[in-house]
Amino acid sequence: MNRRTRRACAAGLLAAGLLVSGCSGGAVNHDTAAGSKARRPGGAPGAPAAPGAPDAVRGDSAAEGEQRAPAPDYLSTFALDVDTASYGYARRTLAEGRLPAPDTVRPEEFVNSFRPDYPRPEGDGFSVTVDGARTTAEGWSLVRVGLATRAADRRGPRPPAALTFVVDISGSMAETGRLDLVKESLGVLAGQLRDDDSIALVTFSDEAETRLPMTRVGGARDRIREVVAGLETTSSTNVEAGVRTGYDVAVEGRRKGATNRVVLLSDALANTGDTDADSILRRIDESRRSYGITLFGVGVGSDYGDAFMERLADKGDGHTTYVSDSAQARKVFVDQLPAHVELRARDAKAQVAFDPRTVEKFRLIGYENREVADEDFRDDRVDGGEVGAGHTVTALYAVKVRPGRSGRLATATVRWLDPRTREPHERTGAADTGALAASVWGGGHDSLQLTAIAAYFADRLRGGELPGAPGYAELAAKAGALAERAESRSVRELAEAIRQADRLGH
Repeated sequence: MNRRTRRACAAGLLAAGLLVSGCSGGAVNHDTAAGSKARRPGGAPGAPAAPGAPDAVRGDSAAEGEQRAPAPDYLSTFALDVDTASYGYARRTLAEGRLPAPDTVRPEEFVNSFRPDYPRPEGDGFSVTVDGARTTAEGWSLVRVGLATRAADRRGPRPPAALTFVVDISGSMAETGRLDLVKESLGVLAGQLRDDDSIALVTFSDEAETRLPMTRVGGARDRIREVVAGLETTSSTNVEAGVRTGYDVAVEGRRKGATNRVVLLSDALANTGDTDADSILRRIDESRRSYGITLFGVGVGSDYGDAFMERLADKGDGHTTYVSDSAQARKVFVDQLPAHVELRARDAKAQVAFDPRTVEKFRLIGYENREVADEDFRDDRVDGGEVGAGHTVTALYAVKVRPGRSGRLATATVRWLDPRTREPHERTGAADTGALAASVWGGGHDSLQLTAIAAYFADRLRGGELPGAPGYAELAAKAGALAERAESRSVRELAEAIRQADRLGH
């Protein structure tokens, strides 16, 4: 295989790019000797058992009345998450010479900022891919669960979109790269949406104001650009007023059969009105449940309320991203948002069952804020994630295989509701120990390498110690070599972010 062919193959494998879509702390450690995760009260009884899992772990000499050890937990259940804001904000922070706060680093958002070339399903729903490779730590492997939806046809039919933009025009948005970037993005977007799509615009500072009621795009593009061009910053940041008014406008202008969404553009630094997210969350939750209106959060600014925005989007059954320059904004509002208004799944959850005869312990890297009780996997009243057309979702596990054992490693199941009928569907994939590549860093595994680099980088930024994790310098070198093979700008940016973290001496 010549150099050009190798590059073409690597580029095809990576297809790396920032996503538009729908958490902090150390990696969740599920140890076979440590018992099961906490259960959510009131959920559906009877969690599905992992293949071959014992009913309980009990000491033979346990006296009557003694507390017995619970059954080991070989299940991992979480709501799907296609957020990318954590990675975007970390890159911005590192470029400014600062390390991101550990509680803003969510590994799944670093991983999901890149789009592996998973097989796509022919119809709606998901494909499920399970693969993995051995690491340099004895007995430890990385196991990757990849989910993908069918891409949107930009020229084909899709449901119309009814988008209510809620724009922060408070004083803090005057900084370069905030309101100016928002105005540029919305102005370009006005030329990208279809005539049958609709737009409303709400602004907020100390109070909220409706600048444009829900309006069909066809015949109103100049009016939309005129309203956007007239936006100017004023005073305080009353996010509660903006979100409340935005949802009121979205409910009033809701279109049956359309994708109804609120898009919040803000630095999320609430400083007046109700700054407690709980009441805002209740408003979002009510509109989501009653009207199916979801929230897309777009963060801007060097100072950014990451946790606040993430909570709003999670409760609004939506997702978050972060933009810091025109190229990122164009990718979000021009390349992705118009094509991704078509939903493929609502309340999507994944459950991975590890075989206890083969697996000694495992760690899910990230997704702490998206964890779901095992018995709630098939309880469709429990929230999952919203996934659009052309999205991929990746979950990466550090898995310790029992010495000398072989056979079934993991079975992954994704469950979702049809966006239109609300009918539940499931799809399953699995992998055996024989499917593990000899080394994560061996040739021919560029896609898995990229996933591993992003996850290891995020975990190190928040102070974790994953088995077999390289140091910053080695990670940067591996990312640089990968970027060269794939000729990928986004992987070069990842390599540079790792080098910046290394220079900061973390």
